[in-house]
Amino acid sequence: MKKYDFDQVIDRRGTGSLKWDEAPEGVIPLWVADMDFPTAPSVREAISERAAHGIFGYSILPDAWADAYIGWWRDRHHIDYAREELIFCTGVVPAISSAVRKLTTPAENILIQTPVYNIFYNSILNNGRRVLESPLIYEDGEYAIDWEDLERKLADPQTSLMILCNPHNPIGKIWDKETLARIGELAARHGVTVLSDEIHCDLCDPGREYVPFFAASETCRQIGVTCIAPTKCFNLAGIQTAAVAVKDRFLRHKMWRALNTDEVAEPNAFAVSAAIAAFGQGGEWLDELRGYLAENKAFVRSYLKDRCPTLTVVPSEATYLLWLDCSALTGDSRKLAGYLTEKHGVFLSDGAQYGEAGRSFLRLNTACPRKTLEMGLARLAEGLLAYPGDESLLPR
Repeated sequence: MKKYDFDQVIDRRGTGSLKWDEAPEGVIPLWVADMDFPTAPSVREAISERAAHGIFGYSILPDAWADAYIGWWRDRHHIDYAREELIFCTGVVPAISSAVRKLTTPAENILIQTPVYNIFYNSILNNGRRVLESPLIYEDGEYAIDWEDLERKLADPQTSLMILCNPHNPIGKIWDKETLARIGELAARHGVTVLSDEIHCDLCDPGREYVPFFAASETCRQIGVTCIAPTKCFNLAGIQTAAVAVKDRFLRHKMWRALNTDEVAEPNAFAVSAAIAAFGQGGEWLDELRGYLAENKAFVRSYLKDRCPTLTVVPSEATYLLWLDCSALTGDSRKLAGYLTEKHGVFLSDGAQYGEAGRSFLRLNTACPRKTLEMGLARLAEGLLAYPGDESLLPR
């Protein structure tokens, strides 16, 4: 018997919600990676208790904060982080931007495997560095690493940092231990630091488990900076709470200095309580959520297979995001996404923002009550079937 109600529809409009208030009135938003579920009861209770105290001065990090991370990663992901290896940060994206500024110099290359989370581009380009894409190989609806291309670009003397997405957003792929170890060996051989964004790690499908970059090999531990947080899996992005894990003490000192210099290393009044409650008491809620999300993803696959057979839903092992191959309809996902929003009232992310390799894809967020998802899918299918196509598919 299920304990938690993920079918409840909660009106989020007018609450300052990026997901809903950025969408036009009447449009169903299935875009940004944000869930339409209240967070775990234990987290809400911890925040309420902290709010009831009424004083919100400067906050410190108690031992319980590190204990929560250590226990969660030990019990869930079979890796032992040491207390001194963990640094508080207000978010994964601030940590990535700080790492870019501290671990690289202007005009150096930062390697990413595309299609990939679009904000990686912002962190690189806004800080005067160069994006170096190593596109993933896409064949028969599946993605794989182009090892020859990856090594060639890691070997470029101008490449100093690689940002790894583990599990990978938007394709939902879990990188296995052998793959991560091989990435680590190649990066170490060419003097490249690897920053692993693992924010989606606790949203693997039931029965599936991610491998932390740190756990792949000793080499990975020595050259790696890992970003972890409860914010994605417990829907706490607005609380701004995360951690950066670094084993090598020299690299850790650089990251500690970077985060403090950028003033993103101090918690707000709710950040610590929320993280401790999530990792300390939220496991049961999360496991039930993962089951619900897996059912949502299966529902999407079945629905679109029946109604839009020209569409390919890329297999996904993790995240609540689905990557939709629309190449039979378009080579211009921006145009298609705009058409779906304007004409059919459903808002998906256009794949082009995740790199050139995503220009014929859409990203769909399944993290909402089934009723909302079904209404959104009905509009999506209607729009795809009515889409007139575009000039991007014409022979050149």
